[in-house]
Amino acid sequence: MALQGRAPSVWGRYGRLLIWLAAVAGPVAVAAILVPARGHLSAADDALILVVVTVAIASSGRRGAAALAALVSAASFDFFLTRPYESFRISRQADLTTELLFVVVGLLVGELAARGQRHRRDAAEGRLDLSRIHDMAERIAGGEEPDFVLMAVASELRDLLALQDCRFVWDPPSGKGAWIDPDGTVRLNPLKWPTTSVGLPTRQVELPVRGAGRTLGTFILTPTPTLPISHERCLVAVALADQLGSALSARSDLS
Repeated sequence: MALQGRAPSVWGRYGRLLIWLAAVAGPVAVAAILVPARGHLSAADDALILVVVTVAIASSGRRGAAALAALVSAASFDFFLTRPYESFRISRQADLTTELLFVVVGLLVGELAARGQRHRRDAAEGRLDLSRIHDMAERIAGGEEPDFVLMAVASELRDLLALQDCRFVWDPPSGKGAWIDPDGTVRLNPLKWPTTSVGLPTRQVELPVRGAGRTLGTFILTPTPTLPISHERCLVAVALADQLGSALSARSDLS
């Protein structure tokens, strides 16, 4: 599985560029198309058509593009479709109100779309994280060798936390630097660290591996600098490490 934080795909970069271009060119083009009909359509009809363009761009979920589309729609409505034509002067209070509504609609729809997009992304990540834990439980229940479970957990941690490196040592945590608590809280001597905004701290973060009431070893995590990591993902990392601890302790009991 690909690491989070990897450079965006070419399509992703061009997709964002196209959205920004549409935010500028879309309202201008539609307003220009409406010019021949401005004697037949009311100002309200023209405004509604441009609102549809604004909403379509805002539905991309990008707040900045939504705001830009709203501003360009307002300016295009003023320049092409209100008297005096081909001028940015506003002669009627109603036209000023319409332009303000363009901006409000663009901002509101952009915010709602961004929130919806974020909720869908969080739900997809939650399903993926649950599948990680379930897959590891199936490996352990199926009697897979603890050494292979260890390698699988290390691989999952690299992907889950977008790590540059992840290695396991049989030593207990040093208690210095940064570490992940059992509740998923990341601490740095011993301050609580805001991973959701600035990512995992320092060059190394320790993740204890616990089983049968004792600490069996430690994962040494090398994070990607400044890449935000959610608290939920840290909790999943703890759960994976604990599953490994269960497998290792079971082997110790059998030997």
